[in-house]
Formats: sequence, C-alpha cells, structure tokens
Amino acid sequence: MSEVEKQEILLESGTNEMEIIEFYVAGQPLGINVQKLKEIISYDESSLTVVPYTPDAMLGVLMMRGTTMPLIDLKEHLKQRDLEEAAEVTQPIVLVCEFNHRINGFKVDGVNQIHRVSWSDLQPLAPFIDQYRPRFTGSVNIEGREILILDLEYIVGEFDPESVLRGPVSSDSEQSQHDIAERRRDKKILMAEDSSVIRGGIKKILLEAGFNGLEVFVNGSDCYKRILDLKQLAEDAGGDLRDRLHLLISDIEMPKMDGLTLCRKVKEGLGYADIPVLLFSSLINPPMEVKCDSVGADGYASKPEIDKLIGMMDHFLGVAEEE
Repeated sequence: MSEVEKQEILLESGTNEMEIIEFYVAGQPLGINVQKLKEIISYDESSLTVVPYTPDAMLGVLMMRGTTMPLIDLKEHLKQRDLEEAAEVTQPIVLVCEFNHRINGFKVDGVNQIHRVSWSDLQPLAPFIDQYRPRFTGSVNIEGREILILDLEYIVGEFDPESVLRGPVSSDSEQSQHDIAERRRDKKILMAEDSSVIRGGIKKILLEAGFNGLEVFVNGSDCYKRILDLKQLAEDAGGDLRDRLHLLISDIEMPKMDGLTLCRKVKEGLGYADIPVLLFSSLINPPMEVKCDSVGADGYASKPEIDKLIGMMDHFLGVAEEE
C-alpha cells in the first residue's frame, strides 16, 4: 500500500461517514457498505455450476477468473418475486463482496450509484419490524427514496451459520476454565453491535464465559451516551471512569455512530487513551486495520473469530496474566 493510499485511509477514519452502493431488486432500492464490495460483474449463467440439494436462493458456484464463489439470488432469498413486473431486468448483475475473510456473490437486478452518507442519517428499523426482518440493519432516505441497508452477514449466516459466529473452543481443564471465569466476573465491559442476531450470539457466549459485567447497546451513539453517564456518575462520586469501564467492544458498521467514531471519541475526545477498545467487525482487512490503528483501537478481530476476541479481552483486562 502506498503512502498516499495510507493517508487517504487515515483522513477518512472516525468521521462517522460511509459510502453505500445503491442497487435494486424487483424495484426495491437496497444498499450495502462499499467497503464490502470488491467488484461488479455481469451475470453469466454459463459460468454457474448448480449444486444439488441447496436452497432455491443458493444458485450454485460461480466461476470468476479461475476462482469460485457461492452465488446467492437476493430476489429469491428476499421473496421479492411478486414485484418482478415492476422492474424489467435485461441483464442481471453480480455484486462480488468480501467480508469475514470470505468472498460471496449476490445476484441483483441492477445498480444505481454510490452515495456518501453519515451514519447519523441511517435510521434503525423499529424493534417490532427488526424481529421479523433482521436481514436489514436500517434505512436511509436519499432524494426521496427509502434505501434499505442489507445485513449481508446475516444473509450468508442463514446458509452457513458458522460463517457469522462460532462458539469458543477451549483446551483448558474444567477447573482452569472455572478459575478464569471467576476472574472475569468483576470486569465492566460495554459492547455496541447493531445486528440483533449477532448481538445476541456474542452476549450469550461472553456471559457463558464469565463476563457478567457486560452491557450491550444497539449502536455506537447509545453506547457513547452510556459512557458519558458513567463518567458523570464516577465524577459525582469523586472517582474515575476507569473504575466503571474496563473495556469497550464495538462493531464498525452501525447506525447513528460507527465504531471508528466511537473509538476516537473515547480515546481523543474524552482523553481515555488507556481504556482498551476492541473492534469486532466483518470488515477487518489490511486497509481497515490501518483505519482502526488511526483512531487508537487497541485490537481488532474479524467475525466470526470469537476466540481471538476473548483472548484479546483477557489480555487487556489482565485476566490472562493472573495465573
């Protein structure tokens, strides 16, 4: 990576902005974070190998320049077939995406354009809708169009659950696991994660591992408000925020406030450079690692590497050293 490229990445870190690519399926505008998009290609059915006994939406394996990737038909998976007549499709395209260290293709009807938006403009879905439509993380209104933001990790997870989150694997003895869990119990941890499914999965795993002092939030903004509340409570009691917050875990993509901005606000805005911040995201790759470093993150792990996340938590909490 050149120095110019690195500087461009640094300049964009922690600004609470993102770029989304708008595409459509059966006339419905949809969007994803551009950082997940590797390229856009025309759909060539002759390059597709159908895999027997797979769900209808899993079209098969697509060959692209000597490599293969799973291809998911978003129209089929989102059950938008009843709206097909609303948009005539002459040439479907494939969004080639990379996240969680994996490459997947998504067949869609077409692409509109790329928009630069603030995470604060992204509106979370109402809770009563989210429980029925967890494939969407929120929506943003652009030029009168309500663009639904797809949760691609959740969609891939419906076909391969372990691609999203895997439980930790421990080789420690039962007594050792019990001792470690006891040392984790008094650690005060905040976590921000917008995906209801992933949030619930991580919470379950961390609580079972002994992190009883865990509080979870649906976005970075709500988490930051809690940090400010804890800071005020600590000061009113003549203490310090560090006594009430030992570690922060955050996703990167979130409505209202993204994880990079949250990290920067804690480290630079509030001046708590010594409170560990770990970023747990499907977007972790070398360029994103540069962004994480630029805002002062202490560590980062890609979903579904929950073992790596817990290992970092133990390290920064001092649990690993207390043998």
